[in-house]
Amino acid sequence: MKEIVFSPDAVPPLTTFSQAIKSKGFIYVSGNIGCTQDFTIVEGGVGAQTVVALESIRNILQAAGSGLHHVVKANIYLTDLERDFSQMNSAYMTFFNERAMPARTCVGVARLPLGASVEIECVAELPDA
Repeated sequence: MKEIVFSPDAVPPLTTFSQAIKSKGFIYVSGNIGCTQDFTIVEGGVGAQTVVALESIRNILQAAGSGLHHVVKANIYLTDLERDFSQMNSAYMTFFNERAMPARTCVGVARLPLGASVEIECVAELPDA
């Protein structure tokens, strides 16, 4: 049975999706962009947006009873892969243990919501209770 996850410390979801869903030992976190609670893109470029997106994901995972160290797969979308990959990657690596990085896909896309430069989604395990 699936369970909706909500964190008041993350960007609120639109009516068309949940922040995350817990199901069968995993948490499926919806895409997060680097914006404030009122949907304003943060200043500072893709590095700053990556940090804010991952902070939001971290808060959602904590609300679900998990954490970033339980992420098994991340998908990252960049509007300018060539220009932004290095900055995004540098910010991303500060959130994960270098010896236990999740599996990851990073692709370039035409556009993202609100004009964001990066969007990140992930799947994490629920730790054993």
